Amino acid sequence: MIMPESSTDEPDNALVSRMVSRRRMLLLGGAVGAVALGGAAVANAASRNTADAGFLDSVKTTAAASTTCMSLTTEQIEGPYYIDYELFRKDVVEDRTGIPLLLVLRVVDSATCRPFRNSAIEIWHCDASGVYSGYTQNGNGGGGGTPPGPPPTGTPTAPPDGPGGPGGHAPPTDDLTWLRGIQMTDAQGFVTFRTVFPGWYAGRAVHIHTKVHTGGSRTSDGYTGGRACHTGQFYLPEEAVNATSNTEPYSANTITRITLDNDSIYPGTGPQGGLLNLNYDKKHIERGVIGHITMAVDPNATHDGQGTPGGPAPTTTS
Repeated sequence: MIMPESSTDEPDNALVSRMVSRRRMLLLGGAVGAVALGGAAVANAASRNTADAGFLDSVKTTAAASTTCMSLTTEQIEGPYYIDYELFRKDVVEDRTGIPLLLVLRVVDSATCRPFRNSAIEIWHCDASGVYSGYTQNGNGGGGGTPPGPPPTGTPTAPPDGPGGPGGHAPPTDDLTWLRGIQMTDAQGFVTFRTVFPGWYAGRAVHIHTKVHTGGSRTSDGYTGGRACHTGQFYLPEEAVNATSNTEPYSANTITRITLDNDSIYPGTGPQGGLLNLNYDKKHIERGVIGHITMAVDPNATHDGQGTPGGPAPTTTS
């Protein structure tokens, strides 16, 4: 079992579920770690410690030992629900319920195969019901029709009205922050996030958004300087998603789910296209999941995710 990680550097957790200033977040980090959690919070935290620490160590060891250069990871659209909160934290769950998911992410230079050190990896995704923090009034697509997919050709001419459409941003409807976070990579290019298995909403397969930032640094104001050298999405294998459908709270989601084969954005190229490798008890997925992937990016590129989705990424050789 994975032991709980120290929360002393966490600017936000289940006790802090609304946005405050970035400076206040940094001050809260130490205070939150010292506060005694209530019974519900303790139960929620305990439920997330379900993964095998030995397997986690082996994932990192194997990935770090690899000297094989990878093809560039596919660039994908940012989508309308990105918010530049820059909440530096490992645990992004806050008050959300769902199957515990430990994300083990690594980023390497596609040309040199070397790990990205002291760069930032950011994630954001919907909760089990298919709703994004910051956009709770938009729901999960159930009342407003299916959000549009990408056009067959050309560049989108207008922002979408719903989640998952190509390009553009929807105006936030609230100041909630759950299931959003950013971390600096370690010497081997790793970060880990504690989150929950995402649900689904109208028009899209189950996915998690990500950005890799480079050239900047962490400051009291968040991540300063630099640029996004990669914008992508992670996808969850169909077998695992199917296993969640009869488990609460996912079983309460009545939206028709889009499969990977029918998703308008997933490029269908496996890990290069963002498909996560998962480890979990096939009979008891509710006990928790470890998802891991290595991203190969060009540190000199700029990819803000505003382009047209689809198509495999270019490749690099060594």
